[in-house]
Amino acid sequence: MSTVRKVGLVGWGAIGRVVGTALAEQQVPGAELTCIIDNRPLGDTAPAPQRTFDEALECCDLIVEAAGQGVVREWGERVLASGTDLLVASTGALTDDDLSKRLLATGPGRVYFTGGAVGGLDLLQAVRSLGPLDEVRLTTTKLPSTLEQPWMDEELLSKLRTATGPVEVMSGTARDIPVKFPKSTNVAASVALAVGDLDAVRVRVVADPGARHTRHVVEASGAHGAYRFDVAHLPDPGNPATSQVVPYAVLRSLAALAGRTGQIL
Repeated sequence: MSTVRKVGLVGWGAIGRVVGTALAEQQVPGAELTCIIDNRPLGDTAPAPQRTFDEALECCDLIVEAAGQGVVREWGERVLASGTDLLVASTGALTDDDLSKRLLATGPGRVYFTGGAVGGLDLLQAVRSLGPLDEVRLTTTKLPSTLEQPWMDEELLSKLRTATGPVEVMSGTARDIPVKFPKSTNVAASVALAVGDLDAVRVRVVADPGARHTRHVVEASGAHGAYRFDVAHLPDPGNPATSQVVPYAVLRSLAALAGRTGQIL
């Protein structure tokens, strides 16, 4: 493998634009933006050539997914089978057990995921080595408009649209919730991947019309201790379903994969 990671970026939206611009400006040592994959014409403003997926696999050794869970489902195995590594931002796709097993079994490319909008995952992974956690809870609070989904009935939509304070939209496990909210609850999947058990993580999704910030509260406890992480992010102005910090989490993961030293990984 070359010393410089040749990156193909999937998606030129709220996450992809930040990641792609930083790569094009050489802000990540050891990584260069080789091409962009998107199903919309990007014109002359994109900082790298637009390529098809198949073309990208010919010239890249790392694909960065920043376009949604569907990309991971449709292309993940083909990327890895080609010998290209895959960095997944839409971790909700990995709550599909069959898909996750197939990705882990496919190579020679390797699959990685980024923690996105939540912290403390490294500590949860460390605690997991001591023994199972007795309880893991995640409460995600967002603006009601970012949580509306095609499957919702009129009663639930009305509840969201007329809310004057926080209202619970849905509760379930980290296996269930990311399927229902594919663009809004990747954090649930990230926490579950760190804990190692999709069904052990209980998730509440709350709509709050007064939520200036997107909030994620993780609470975990077990025989070895108790842990709480509370993060509040400004939503991305172009896509309020995504927190502004997410592309920078992707860039941090990219920097680690590119071999930058002197950092806590």
